[in-house]
Amino acid sequence: MVATKPHPEIAGLPSRPRIVAALSGGVDSSTVAALLHEQGYAVEGVTLWLMRGKGQCCTDGLVDAAAVCEQLGIPHHIVDSRELFQTHIVDYLLAGYADGITPLPCSRCNKLVKFGPLLAYAQEQLGISQIATGHYARVRFNAELGRYQLLRAVDRQKDQSYFLYDLSQEHLAHSLFPLGEYTKAQTRQMARRYGLATANKPESQDLCLIETYGSMRNFLDQHLGERPGEIVDTQGQVLGYHQGIHHYTIGQRKGLGIAAPRPLYVVRIDAAMNRVVVGEREEATQAEAWVRQVNWVSIPAPSEPLEVEVQVRYRTPAVPATLIPESPERVKLQFAEPQFGVTPGQAAVWYQGDLLLGGGILERPLS
Repeated sequence: MVATKPHPEIAGLPSRPRIVAALSGGVDSSTVAALLHEQGYAVEGVTLWLMRGKGQCCTDGLVDAAAVCEQLGIPHHIVDSRELFQTHIVDYLLAGYADGITPLPCSRCNKLVKFGPLLAYAQEQLGISQIATGHYARVRFNAELGRYQLLRAVDRQKDQSYFLYDLSQEHLAHSLFPLGEYTKAQTRQMARRYGLATANKPESQDLCLIETYGSMRNFLDQHLGERPGEIVDTQGQVLGYHQGIHHYTIGQRKGLGIAAPRPLYVVRIDAAMNRVVVGEREEATQAEAWVRQVNWVSIPAPSEPLEVEVQVRYRTPAVPATLIPESPERVKLQFAEPQFGVTPGQAAVWYQGDLLLGGGILERPLS
């Protein structure tokens, strides 16, 4: 649904507007709840129970989120989302790795497990139309286009807009990202000023699955087991053996377990043959890529080529590219300079300056 009205300014809201704060038990979401509470909102905390086990998204997070709500004197609700998480994230990851791709769970989780279900719970169970999260990103309304637009956060080092590219206009219309205007250091300062129990909590650096299982390798081994196969060069010569293609990703150099006179990188994962194909760095570099399941966020789907800056992984910088639309759901990216390690299953997200235009999932090359 395309929204037609911008978020109201806080100063113009009626007294005690109600809002749901999504609480993970970390410092960012805790600070959002405290900040909105200070600004006069009637805040209700909601924590999604995603999976069993230790970790900031699981048992520890539930306890810490409850403690923050008690400290602020606000209600706290726990929503059992384990079945959704299993279906949309765990099963999706396992199928992807078994098929030789490297799936990106976070943007999918945001859309299918967090924002959509959280907004539905807020509206249907609590009668609240707005949700707020601790993501570092910004939203604005463009009256000329009649669209909500997603922008990078002020703190570029913490910007999380990349993981939000798949949100709909409906999601953005009802979401606030208060931390988008702050740096991480300022967030910590606010948390300490509020005296939050989570103010000095270490920051989570990994996926929730990694926190629970110790490593992605452990998670995959537990669910997929070992399936030995060959490691070959691009001519098909056997150089060594692997214990499962799910241990490898495009561009990987370390941990290959083979000896060679020159550096070798994973250039392709052949699930049908259960092979890992390695080659020189140039062979893991490509000048263009196809992207499917495209979501256009800040602008309508274009019919003509666009000059953009595209980010093909969260931790890689955006690079210049020409975007050529084949359809609203599929586009071709032509990089200004060939890119190393473009990985099927990851997201390609394109920007113009701070404005996130859209994004989608990188396809596996035909050859």
